[in-house]
Amino acid sequence: MSKTIREQTVEQLGGGSSILVRQRREHQEMDRLMDRYRSLDDAHERERVLKQVVQLVFSHAFAEETVLWPAVRASVPDGEELTARVEEEHQQINDLVADIERLPAGAPEREAKVQRAFALIRQDIRDEEDLLLPRLQDVMKTARLRTLGTAWAAVRQTAPTHPHPVVPRRPPGNALLGVPLSVYDRVRDALGIGGSAVREREGDARPGGDAR
Repeated sequence: MSKTIREQTVEQLGGGSSILVRQRREHQEMDRLMDRYRSLDDAHERERVLKQVVQLVFSHAFAEETVLWPAVRASVPDGEELTARVEEEHQQINDLVADIERLPAGAPEREAKVQRAFALIRQDIRDEEDLLLPRLQDVMKTARLRTLGTAWAAVRQTAPTHPHPVVPRRPPGNALLGVPLSVYDRVRDALGIGGSAVREREGDARPGGDAR
């Protein structure tokens, strides 16, 4: 198996448009933002950076689940097992961030959930870069990695930017429910609207109004 994509050059990974390079680039940005959040003392700036983390993580994960993981399942011998593991991590992050968005800034339990979400995001990055993506690299030609990267980037631009308990982890269900919610997410991001209204709306759509 190829070594972790973290230690390879851009050329080894297929060039700048390769899905492997695009994934690593956004993983590095997630790490940078999480480190910045931890280094800040100003509460307002911490909230701004946390929102950036959330928006990046969820648009990134949606593109993975819509474009990348189906390709892994179709190409990698143990792709089903590998993607199921990552999807479980995504679901745990989804649930934690949904809780974070319900809680007021400064609540002690909220900060504990933020740190737990960050730890899961870092674990997810390691699993993808050390286990899953090297397996894909072993079986997929460079031209296909670049095509996959272009498709991933297109979906990434129109993906939801917040957790949505009603959205499944796999296509076609995630696209059918996720793309309309993406419009709502991006409007409220632009207006600076918090997550509680969406959580309540999705909860009302479930039996008993449970948003979890």
